[in-house]
Amino acid sequence: MLYTNNQLKQKLDKEIALLFRNTKSEKINKLSAKSVTYKDFLSNKMLIIAMIRQGVPYSLFNLIQNTTPFSESDWAMILDISTKSLQRYKQSDRNFKPLQSEKIIEIAEVTEFGLDVLGDANKFKLWLYTPNFALGNHKPIELLKNSYGKDMVLGELTRINHGIFI
Repeated sequence: MLYTNNQLKQKLDKEIALLFRNTKSEKINKLSAKSVTYKDFLSNKMLIIAMIRQGVPYSLFNLIQNTTPFSESDWAMILDISTKSLQRYKQSDRNFKPLQSEKIIEIAEVTEFGLDVLGDANKFKLWLYTPNFALGNHKPIELLKNSYGKDMVLGELTRINHGIFI
């Protein structure tokens, strides 16, 4: 389903708040206070750790997936699972394993930062799929499969944000 950016942000905020309201951890309830937004979630490492431990539910993944310029096959590559496994998560509406949950959240962070830096989803997508000299002539999307590559992509986005072009 296609949403406007505003609708998608509202749905993400609602989903995150609901997930943390329904969590069984007392520590999280104290941390999250009454209402957590998606942006709050991405900036709070303790909330991220809690989400990774419990596993990202497919409902949240689906919303995050809609914010990113990645296809289903891109997501399967990033999560190191088959597209068929991704479909099974959708059908069973179960939580992802911690390793995959961590990747989902990392990609959410990269997307949020990339959209802030480049200002537009189309520009961000073009940047992700274009070989980058500063990244060893790799396409940034190719580096998102592991944490070191993700750090390199975030580093390059930071340099762009500060006007430093290599």
